[in-house]
Amino acid sequence: MMSREPIFPAGRQALYEINRYSAAIRSGDLLFVSGQVGSREDGSPEPDFRKQVELAFSNLKAVLAAAGATLDDIVDVTTFHTDPEHQFEAIMSVKNAVFGAPPYPNWTAVGVNWLAGFDFEIKVIARLPAQA
Repeated sequence: MMSREPIFPAGRQALYEINRYSAAIRSGDLLFVSGQVGSREDGSPEPDFRKQVELAFSNLKAVLAAAGATLDDIVDVTTFHTDPEHQFEAIMSVKNAVFGAPPYPNWTAVGVNWLAGFDFEIKVIARLPAQA
């Protein structure tokens, strides 16, 4: 059986303990990152939508870094949107800045009607760099 190692970024442990989930799970050379939202330090949603998306990517980077990975290690992305038609321009602007050069990761965008007070969420799968 493949081992599962939980990964947590610094400073957000309480959020994960309250909701009883891991920020990410390392299994072999893969990292499965739970959905990251644009939450501020106190866990509340960032009210400005574009900033919420930017903060979700920032929170994602922190989880990846805790596992020794970067955005360049991402192979698969799933994003969730509460109002895709009106949000897509802002999302694409941030996404294109983050993933500026090929090869781009796979991407699936899903419209949803509820994200616990948030309007954007991103979850990814990354292949971890070989450890020396």
